Amino acid sequence: MKSSAEIAPDAAPMSIGEAAARFGLATHVLRHWESMGLLAPSRIAGDRRRYAPRELYRIAMILRAKEGGFTLEDIRAMLIAPGPAERRAILAARRAELVRRIEEARASLALIDHALACDADDLALCPRFRADLADLAGLPVPVARDNALGFAGVVGEAAPPRPNVNASQNVSPRSRT
Repeated sequence: MKSSAEIAPDAAPMSIGEAAARFGLATHVLRHWESMGLLAPSRIAGDRRRYAPRELYRIAMILRAKEGGFTLEDIRAMLIAPGPAERRAILAARRAELVRRIEEARASLALIDHALACDADDLALCPRFRADLADLAGLPVPVARDNALGFAGVVGEAAPPRPNVNASQNVSPRSRT
C-alpha cells in the first residue's frame, strides 16, 4: 500500500482517481474489483463512483490479503461468506499456506546467510550448502568425510569418539587371546 495515512470515518468520499492514487493503483484495478463484487462504491450524478471510508478500508483489506497470498476469488468468497464459520475456514486454509511460505522464506534466508559466511571456493561443492539443498533437489544428504578420523557421516552429525589407542596396552595378557 502506498498510503499509510489514517482514514477518517467522516472523510468526504473520494473519486476513483483519488482512491486509486491513495493506494498506488490504476483506476482500472478498482473497476475490476468492483466487477468481481469486491467493492461497491456509491454513485453520484453522471454515474461517477465515490469511495467513502468504508470502501477505502475494503481496498486496504484487499491489498493486505493479496500480500498474504489470497487470490481475488478467495477474498470474494471470504467477503460473501454466509457466516463466521465459512470465513474462518477460508482464513485457516490461507493461514496454513502463509505459514508454509514463511518457513520456505526462512530456509532461503538461512541458505543466504550460510552463503555469505561460507569460505568455500565453490559454494556448490560446500557440504553444508549441499545439505541445506538436498531435500529441495530430491537428493540424499551428502556425506561429510573427516579423513583424520576416518569418519563418514551426515553433515552436521557429531563424529563418534576416537578409540583410545593406549587402552590395548593396559589390558592384561590373559584377555588378549
